[in-house]
Amino acid sequence: MLSIPASRPNAYTGSPLDRVSGRRDEADFVAAQLAREDALFVPVWRSQSLLRDNPAGEPEAVLLTPATAEALRMTAGPAPAPPGLAPHGPAPWVLLGLFEEGPLKGRPVFAVDCSAAEDPLPLLSPEMGRFADLRPVAALMPPGEASLLAHARGMLHWRSRHRFCGVCGGVCEPRAAGNTLRCTNCGTMHFPRTDPAVIMLILRGDRCLLANSPRFPDTTMYSTLAGFVEPGESLEEAVRREVLEEAGIRVGEVHYHSSQPWPFPASVMIGFHGEALSDAITIDPDEIRDARWFTRDELRSIDTLGLRLPRADSIARRLIEDWLENT
Repeated sequence: MLSIPASRPNAYTGSPLDRVSGRRDEADFVAAQLAREDALFVPVWRSQSLLRDNPAGEPEAVLLTPATAEALRMTAGPAPAPPGLAPHGPAPWVLLGLFEEGPLKGRPVFAVDCSAAEDPLPLLSPEMGRFADLRPVAALMPPGEASLLAHARGMLHWRSRHRFCGVCGGVCEPRAAGNTLRCTNCGTMHFPRTDPAVIMLILRGDRCLLANSPRFPDTTMYSTLAGFVEPGESLEEAVRREVLEEAGIRVGEVHYHSSQPWPFPASVMIGFHGEALSDAITIDPDEIRDARWFTRDELRSIDTLGLRLPRADSIARRLIEDWLENT
């Protein structure tokens, strides 16, 4: 089995930022970036990104000035609290980094959460766009823009889910320009977590294995198998285990293809092609609704079968398309 190279970058990769991780603890540096009049802010409202259409009708990211971002943040008020607990602190912000090149080189970029606002749009002029789900349009955006929005979404999701210490239950406060959290009670430091998941296109001769999962709302969409890596397990072992558990197929050779950040909410997808050692499929009905082998010709005209492939922003789609192109 030959290794199949990645033909182009995956969606959500190609970050335009220097994350300045070595300077996040420098209070003077962070304060100076926050005070800059040319600072830019990526607003996130309930996991949605601020988007608008450019003159060509393509989606693009909207970055806010400090004044507009602060108006959104303060209007949102304190971060909401679970029932019975008081809200704490203003809506969070996070220093994402500095633009590395181009016309925005050196300008700082922050993520700002305005999720507590019932409707932030009245504070924005109509031409500033709309809050919308990033995933359906990410493949239509320049990779750097989609990466920036995904970075902001992922960090703010983590912040919203880790307001209280997992060790003692104390309130956590931001450190390192919002990129870490410290428990105010026991002092435990908490860091953003990314869960590794393997995703694999399994091959057997001129056919590949695709499946439909009960988790998919669309019963016509067939995708690659995937699953989280377990403790004490290599990536290759995770590929073989997941395929055996979900489809009853043993896998031999496994070749790395590429990876993709997937902050929906907090994963990194690690893509592989693998060689099946048998044809017979035995599905786990709790995980798989249906699985079948597809030839290249069938995939090239999959719409005639009444089926469809994964969305263009997914590494699953890239694994399939790169196999199709490597005939």
